Amino acid sequence: MYYLGIDIGSLSCDAVVIDDDGRIVSSSVVPTGARNIEAIARARAEATRAAGIEHGALKAVVATGYGRDRVDDRLASVTEITCHARGIGKLLPGTRLLIDIGGQDSKAILLDRDGLVVEFAMNDKCAAGTGRFLEAMARALEVDIDRLGALGRGAKGGVTLSSMCTVFAESEVVSLIADGAEVREIVAALHRAIAARTVTLVRRVTSDVSGLRVAMSGGVARNSGVVDALKEALGCNVDVPPEPDIVGALGAALFAKDRAGNG
Repeated sequence: MYYLGIDIGSLSCDAVVIDDDGRIVSSSVVPTGARNIEAIARARAEATRAAGIEHGALKAVVATGYGRDRVDDRLASVTEITCHARGIGKLLPGTRLLIDIGGQDSKAILLDRDGLVVEFAMNDKCAAGTGRFLEAMARALEVDIDRLGALGRGAKGGVTLSSMCTVFAESEVVSLIADGAEVREIVAALHRAIAARTVTLVRRVTSDVSGLRVAMSGGVARNSGVVDALKEALGCNVDVPPEPDIVGALGAALFAKDRAGNG
């Protein structure tokens, strides 16, 4: 039998299928768009098709994320904090601090030695430093968002971003371009600003990261420039799983397996 986890966020809807042994059989990541019901259906269809299974082979479905209550046939809904903790524990055992930067919020999750949530802090009141923030900055710079990670390499650090408000930061980027600032310097400044904001979030759950295995999940974790800036700001290594987008959906799939009586 197989188990499905669905994580419905603001920018993407992620689905993971696992088997009775808890192994990932397939996954999918699709844009959420304006209609999350359609995104859920598409993510589910792509994941089951990639797994080579029919809908009836799914023994249980667990949903997480903002739109979790939109999944009609779910066995349960589980908070994204709990699902991300469970997912990272599977992918990177021993993680004690998880930084998750998604489409519209950021989270710092402190875990105990058993991978259970001890404390968490969440920035969900503002999109600064999230995927939507980076999308806006990429538009202002007229570059593909997938290129941002590499664009800041080799920067000398001569540019500073004074605002993290998406609207003001976008205006500031436009002004920097007009003043002749190099794109790589602007991008590096963006990455440092995101890292600094994230460190503030981390400090709300722990004052000392030394000795802790730190990991990062969420779509922003694919941006190597942000990851490198975080490493420097925290003064430690930051591990990133091969598919950071699906951590929450994997956690949901593992809970589906547990709650179906096969934990």
